Amino acid sequence: MASAVPGRAPAQTSAKTDTARLVSLEVAGSQRFASSDIAKVVPLQIGAATTKDALQAAADRLAQLGLFATVQYRFTSVESGLKVEYQVTDAPAVPVSFDNFPWFTDDELDAAVKTSVVLFDGAAPEAGQILDAMSKALETLIATRGVHAAVSHTLVNVAGSEQRIQLFRIEGPVLKIQSVEFSDALAKNDRAIQQNLANLLGKPFSRSTFNLFEYEQVRPVYLAHAFLGVKFGRPLPRFAGNPNQPLPDAVVVLAPINPGPAYVWGGATWTGNRAIPSEELAKLVELKPGETADGIKLEETWQHVRDAYGRRGYLDLAVNPVPLFDDNSARVSYSVSITEGQQYHMGNLVLTGLSYEGERRIRAAWRISSGAVFDKNFYEEFLTSGTKQAFQGFPVHYEKIGHFLQQDPATGKVDVMLDFQ
Repeated sequence: MASAVPGRAPAQTSAKTDTARLVSLEVAGSQRFASSDIAKVVPLQIGAATTKDALQAAADRLAQLGLFATVQYRFTSVESGLKVEYQVTDAPAVPVSFDNFPWFTDDELDAAVKTSVVLFDGAAPEAGQILDAMSKALETLIATRGVHAAVSHTLVNVAGSEQRIQLFRIEGPVLKIQSVEFSDALAKNDRAIQQNLANLLGKPFSRSTFNLFEYEQVRPVYLAHAFLGVKFGRPLPRFAGNPNQPLPDAVVVLAPINPGPAYVWGGATWTGNRAIPSEELAKLVELKPGETADGIKLEETWQHVRDAYGRRGYLDLAVNPVPLFDDNSARVSYSVSITEGQQYHMGNLVLTGLSYEGERRIRAAWRISSGAVFDKNFYEEFLTSGTKQAFQGFPVHYEKIGHFLQQDPATGKVDVMLDFQ
């Protein structure tokens, strides 16, 4: 016979369900793990008596790990007992990051988890009981250094990216940052970066926090100097004192940076644009050929493109600028792909939370007439300043404005909903 975890369709086989001796156990279907390794975590023993309930419990155990998207099993009665085969499919996996374990290298942390958790291959599922087992392995490891604390796991996004990682971190007091040593001269000497370091010094060491600092405070400086390919290495904590003595309370963070070449501007080519000619889009670029390719100005350029389309009612716009680096000449050009989507026109203006006079003032100040091309830029400015101007000299009390654009692709209309709360 066959069965599966709840919600899965069972396969078909013979019909013996009483207690029987387990004579073989096989696992198939995984592309990540060897069948023999998966079999090690199945709570069944070859040669022991088993039941259908025990087979189902083993399937549930595999499903609860989080490593497998589906788990099914098939058992067949033979003269000597039962043969069981589990069929699994792998669940999506994400990279693992260790946040604040300065006593150990990543290789040591990986090795400790692999020793304790059979099905750890360097990545982790987005959820599941194996994450708790990984946390326990790390708690055991840090205890060898006299640190007795819980280790948590959280699914987070990498700064400036849509990539997700499973972040493991020690909860509670940890070592503080005494100083930061950047490997590159620009970061060492830039006044703004050095001033902003005050936000880190004396604070608990956290790799994710430091990465965010580099993305928000250090990266813009390098982009402004045309180091568009800058790469930030993994921050390395080093003990401020003698690590062989009782644990010091601070670390020095070594921050490797590879700036790469400083690029000059080589121009942009545009594809997918129909509503706005390429010549008009080119005028939005502040840089001239041969000038320093200031990355901040380039970010502003792509936003200018979005704004230009927003004024024309293109609410589903996607702008994808792809850099083309020529390291031999230190020159960068961009291939900019534009997906315009549908153009929207003004539908209804729906207001809630206002008195009759308050609503009258807002409608009088709203300048996009029904059926006109929707201007997203006006809409955003209206939220920040237009409403205040409309209420000037009129007593109205609200703490925030709930706002929502309800787009109808079938009609090409967009309704604006404003809720004064």
